[in-house]
Amino acid sequence: MKKNRHIIKKVEADSIAAQMDIEAGDELLAINDQEIEDIFDYRFLIRDEYIEVFIRKTDGEEWLLEIDKDEDEDLGLEFENSMMDEYRSCHNKCIFCFIDQMPKGMRQTLYFKDDDSRLSFLQGNYVTLTNMSDSDIDRICRYRLEPINISFQTTNPELRCKMLGNRFAGEALKKVDKLYEAGIEMNGQIVLCKGINDGDELRRSIRDMWLYFPYLRSVSVVPVGLTRFREGLYPLEPFEKEDAEEVIDIIEGFQKEFYSRRGAHFVHASDEWYLVAGRELPEAERYDGYLQYENGVGMLRLLRDEFDIALNAAKADGKVDKNKKRSVSVATGKLAYATIVSMAERLMEVFPFVLVHVYCIENKFFGQRITVSGLLTGGDIIDALKDKDLGEVLFLPENVLRSGEEVFLDDVTVTFMRETLQVETDIVKSNGLCFLEQLCDVRIDPEIYGDAFGVQRELNKYE
Repeated sequence: MKKNRHIIKKVEADSIAAQMDIEAGDELLAINDQEIEDIFDYRFLIRDEYIEVFIRKTDGEEWLLEIDKDEDEDLGLEFENSMMDEYRSCHNKCIFCFIDQMPKGMRQTLYFKDDDSRLSFLQGNYVTLTNMSDSDIDRICRYRLEPINISFQTTNPELRCKMLGNRFAGEALKKVDKLYEAGIEMNGQIVLCKGINDGDELRRSIRDMWLYFPYLRSVSVVPVGLTRFREGLYPLEPFEKEDAEEVIDIIEGFQKEFYSRRGAHFVHASDEWYLVAGRELPEAERYDGYLQYENGVGMLRLLRDEFDIALNAAKADGKVDKNKKRSVSVATGKLAYATIVSMAERLMEVFPFVLVHVYCIENKFFGQRITVSGLLTGGDIIDALKDKDLGEVLFLPENVLRSGEEVFLDDVTVTFMRETLQVETDIVKSNGLCFLEQLCDVRIDPEIYGDAFGVQRELNKYE
């Protein structure tokens, strides 16, 4: 096995590492006399209240540091390689793979298919388990690295082999048994493909996955994303209104059963199913604390509820200037468009001197069937807005950009968009309070909205 060097990229101010005079450029050699293979080892070994950290300084001098700290307290180190090891790429040939549906000529990093359990722990990525060895499973159990997010797709072993294009994909499901027996928390995902793993296969999968409750805490069912670049790929069909209604009926039937038995709804339909079916979103309580928020489950419900709380708080806050004149615009994908329009209209009733233009951006780059904001490109946004009234500021949803970056999927930068459209461009955070405050340029007294808003945010574990 290749030995990786763990070079420190950054030391957080006022952290334990900073107090010990550890600096960027230093190399971590060992903790408690154990070499570090990857982030799993590092996270586990720094948990203790007393640890010995072996560092090589940039001048070659080696330090052995004895550190007393609180249990689970972080050292404050950021490494040049966040994984502290090479990323593990996916070896499956999934019939629904989104990356296979991307055009040529985009930046190389967008074509990397990850299937790394460490990214599941660190970033919430979903893994198929086909790329995990028995030793990986053992380390997860030993280190208690949880929750682990798993892409099930189906619990039918033969069908799973077909869907993942991997003859070992069915056998890999047995690793879930080991995680369950060790009491490791998990979340599951089913990417639904019409005529393949829906209908009776979906019912079978949900029933099989329920057997892993409560350690398998939740399961999301999301529709396959189909771009216009599918030439030569497995023939998949889009879900229509009646298909979405059937999926919702199946899921809500199980929700009632599971809740009556164990007090948890367990399986959840992503927001897109309800929008395609033309049905009202479930009430907040049915999302079991928004465990699958990042998978598009409950995003719109939480946004709407947070906005309601913030709007009522704004009405009650006598210090908020409701007469401030302002004109702004919001760009969003088709999926959230109706919700954003409704919020904007209600906002303008309370703030009559604020004018909000909401624009629905058609995804011409990937195709009209891709409706989420997170897959909008800079080029499509510019083309759709170049002749529109954008007001003082154009607001974009935060998921159009990767965290910490200012580049869209098509390499268009925020700066280029700002210069091209000749308008200040900003990101609006994905919660109802920020939506109201940023669009109206106001700040609501935390004591006004505090209790109600705080309870709502506590439900959402993604922050």
